[in-house]
Amino acid sequence: MKKEKFMLEALKEANLAKEAGEIPVGAIVVKDNAIIARGHNLRESLLDVTSHAEIEAIRSAIKILNNWRLENCDLYVTLEPCPMCAGTILQSRIKRIVFGTYNYKNGSAGSVINVLDYPGLDWQTQIESGILAPQCQNILDEFFSIKRL
Repeated sequence: MKKEKFMLEALKEANLAKEAGEIPVGAIVVKDNAIIARGHNLRESLLDVTSHAEIEAIRSAIKILNNWRLENCDLYVTLEPCPMCAGTILQSRIKRIVFGTYNYKNGSAGSVINVLDYPGLDWQTQIESGILAPQCQNILDEFFSIKRL
């Protein structure tokens, strides 16, 4: 039940992105069963290619904890991370990622490639997928159906 509760919070972030005209992806960082940071896509708003939801949430968590090592943190994100975000997740040493729906074009947690628990790297992140997948997919489908009109 906690996973669904946290994913609903990530979906709130995705809705903020949608309202701002951004691709609706949201993320939260959880430590000791409490949300410590939030983020959503801001690429268009900030004109910054690195401003994905995961990156924004991780940046915030690092500032809050005053530590770039997020070893005891989990990241909840509505969409499977891309290669850039997967690399950032590894570099920040996030313990576990929980995502909603797969990213079949750029996913790096199992759909296209799997960077997060690659055995040759010095850090592996646990992966859980499919939490509130229909809701996470629906917000993306709705957004892109309107964009394509």
